Order: sequence, then structure tokens, then C-alpha cells
Amino acid sequence: MKTLIPILGDQLSLDLASLADADPADTIVLMMEVADETTYVRHHRRKIAYILACMRHHADALRAAGWTVDYVTLDDPDNAGSFTGEVARAIQRHAPERIVVTEAGEWRVAAMIDAWETLFGIPVHIRADTRFLCSHSEFEAWAEGRTALRMEYFYREMRRRTGLLMEGAKPAGGKWNYDHDNRRPAARDLLMPRPLSFAPDAITRDVLALVEARFARHPGRLDAFDFATTSADALRQQAHFLDHALPRFGEAQDAMLTDEPWMYHSILSPYLNSGLLDPLTLCREVEARYRSGAVPLNSAEGFIRQIIGWREYMRGIYWREGPDYVHRNHLNARRPLPAFYWTGETDMHCLALAIGQTLDHAYAHHIQRLMITGNFALLIGADPAAVHVWYLEVYTDAYEWVELPNTLGMSQFGDGGLLASKPYAASGAYINRMSDYCRTCRYDPKQRLGEDACPFNALYWDFLDRNAAKLGGNPRLAMPYRNWDRAEPEAQAATRAQAARFLETLDQASGAY
Repeated sequence: MKTLIPILGDQLSLDLASLADADPADTIVLMMEVADETTYVRHHRRKIAYILACMRHHADALRAAGWTVDYVTLDDPDNAGSFTGEVARAIQRHAPERIVVTEAGEWRVAAMIDAWETLFGIPVHIRADTRFLCSHSEFEAWAEGRTALRMEYFYREMRRRTGLLMEGAKPAGGKWNYDHDNRRPAARDLLMPRPLSFAPDAITRDVLALVEARFARHPGRLDAFDFATTSADALRQQAHFLDHALPRFGEAQDAMLTDEPWMYHSILSPYLNSGLLDPLTLCREVEARYRSGAVPLNSAEGFIRQIIGWREYMRGIYWREGPDYVHRNHLNARRPLPAFYWTGETDMHCLALAIGQTLDHAYAHHIQRLMITGNFALLIGADPAAVHVWYLEVYTDAYEWVELPNTLGMSQFGDGGLLASKPYAASGAYINRMSDYCRTCRYDPKQRLGEDACPFNALYWDFLDRNAAKLGGNPRLAMPYRNWDRAEPEAQAATRAQAARFLETLDQASGAY
């Protein structure tokens, strides 16, 4: 039976479910660069270039493996501009008897695929994405009947299912979670490893020229583009991380240092999320390093938790909660993001660094996202939908299934605690403890009031005060609310006034770039 197999930009795996039982002799693989996918939000130019370059290299890998690939480039004059339009054109060219496709990674694209059978009048077989370890039905079964969905308990189930870091029925070392050991501030180290850098080849250079010409108004820089764009190079990056950075990943994973964007992080999430790397294979490699004595348990466990815990959990939440999850706004936050989120031009050094790094590299590690840009957006009362769009735009690893729950649920508390047990709100004291950012900032993290006071401080207490009706009963916030209630009324009023003055100046300079 002649089969058309569309492969999307985040499905760049040779063992994709839709290819599993296909016969190359009667199969056409369709790959499509389309305007809809590059412009439904203003993606960082580096992100667009990464995805298109990886797609073009993957098409070559498929051809080398014996597949016939029909590849439509973005600048093809006949390009229809959408997945559905390009599938329609491919049906005209190839007259397939059926379509086989691996399920989409987000609701928007899933809705398109669901319409194809009716629209085109041929069978459409949608295969589950077997690159994930937990299916939709398995996550639903785990979540059923639980009053609260907590990642920690899901993670333990995934450990049992995969056998990763298990000693029989018990976790390695006797504990499930070594996060307590992974919250140390980092000291500057001249021998800190750097991720590998990959010079663009001819294919990638063509993509960079295309993106430069077509997406000049999108955020971010393209110069010094050095992502891996093939599975082979992604595997080289993986090996480099395992050899050089993983041993110290655990203790320093929450730390931040000026001019050290990578720290001991893997920089592998773009490759996992686009399909160039396999998550379970990576986790087994990490476990092997621990078993051999090359990596301490806290580093191995912390990294594996991010993959089989948080990554799988976020996907489960995304599909379980449905397409309306994006509209949740538990704290009724409505403020637009400040314009400096698109420029990095602010006197707050931590934000200038985190945003500047994001614009340069389309990358920031999880604490920079959660406790710098995310924390600030939460404290000022930014609209969580706008925060979601910004994160989706600016990070190379941001696909909606993983980015939306992380942003709206964990970072902005927009779902009211479905995902996180408390808002991740913090004052300047946290940033000062976990980074060196405050040392050269014009603001003082130890002051709450006055022109030199760190804005995070008054904003933190103002956030708690204005949301007391919804957050005051949260047991994990009992201590800060007790401290706030003990403050003299005059001190409370002065703090609120300090926050109000700052927010007024922020509102005057807000708006998209």
C-alpha cells in the first residue's frame, strides 16, 4: 500500500513510530518547512535556524537509510505555508493510499492532523510517540483519583518502571531525591567545562542566510551559531557532557555566575526535544557513569529526575489538562511584560544577564528561567499567557508540550497549584545567595526601601500581600505570611508604596519590542 509519512520538525528520529513497520519501497516521507510554524509566535531566529538545519540534515540521514524523502523548503515558490496545505500538495504529487503519522507534540498541530482523514478522503493512521516513556493513558491512570498531582510521586513510579538507579525495590543510596545536596552556590572555576561548538556546514549556512533574510524582525542573534544539527554531533555533545560536566552537575545545578551561561548543564534539551537524542538511552548512560564510580549519586539522580521526572511529567500534564490550559490565570495577573524582555536593557543586573544570554544563545538554564525571568514576571503580576508566549519564542528547546506547563503552571502559578505546591516567588536574597549577579548591580539586595533597594524585595512582599486571599492559606507560605503580618502597618505601607512606584515606572516602559 503506497504510504505518505509526514515527519515534523520535532520528530527527527530514525526510529520514529510512523516508520517502524513501513516499507521504504512503497513509502514517501514528507518533510515540510512552512511559514505557519515559523511565525505563529515570533520564534528566536536561532531557534528557527536550528530546527530547519536539523530537518535538512535529517532528510539526508533518511535518504542514506533508504527512504524516499519529498522535502519542501521554506523558500519554495509553491510552498502552501501550512502542514495541511503541503500534505494536500503531496497527495496530488504521489497519490498515496494512506497517511501514517506520529502524533503531534501540541494541541494546535494535533487538531490539524485530526482533520486530514475527512479533508483528504484517505485513511490517516496516527501512531503514539514511543520516544516518550509514559503514554497518555498511562499518565491518566497514574493521575486518576489523586487530589494533587505531584511530580515526586510520578518520578518514583518512573524509576520503578525503568529500573533506573534502583537496587531491587529500593532507590540507590536509600533516598529517591538528592535535591537537598544540589543547592550550593557555585564558585568560579577556570577549569569549568564548555560545551562543544559546531561550525555550520554548507547546509546550515544556507539556512542561516534564509533566516537572516526572512526573519529580521524576530528576536535574537544568529551570529556564532554553533548548535549540533545532526544526530552524530548531538551524540558528541552528549558524550562531552557525560565526561566533563556531569560529575559536578548536581551540586551546582541551581547556581548562577556572571558570564558563565552554561555552568555544568548539559545543553542537550534542544536535541532531546527535536529527536536527535533518545532520553532513555541518555539516562542509562548517566546511570552507567554512576555505577562505574565516575559520577556521584546526587549528580546522576538530579539529571535523571529532569528527564524521566520533570520532562515526562510536564508532557503528561499538558495532554491531560487539554487545550484550554493555556488560558488559566489563577492570580488574575494582567500586566504586560516589560519591553526589556526583548532587549535585555535594564539596570537589574540579573535580568540583564539572563535576558541578554537568552537573546544571544536562545538558551538559559532552568534556574535562570524559573528564579530570574520567571520570578520577576510572577512578582510584577505579568499575564501568564504573555509570559508563556515569550518563553515559547525565545528558547530553542521550547515546544508547547513542555514549555507551557513549566511556564504557566510551575513558574507563574497560573493553574492555582495543580502542578506546583507553591508559587516560585523569591526576593533578592535568593538571587544573591545563588549567584554573583548582585555584586555589580546598581541595586542592593539587602535593602527593601529607597532608590538603591533591589526591586525584587518590595515586589516580593507586595506579591504576597495582594494575593493573600488566594495564597494566605498555603502551608508552604505560612512563614513569610507570619513575617509580613508581624510587620508594623507603616512598614507594610512603605513596602507597598515602594513596589507601586516601581511598577508605575515599569508600566510606562512596557510593551513588545
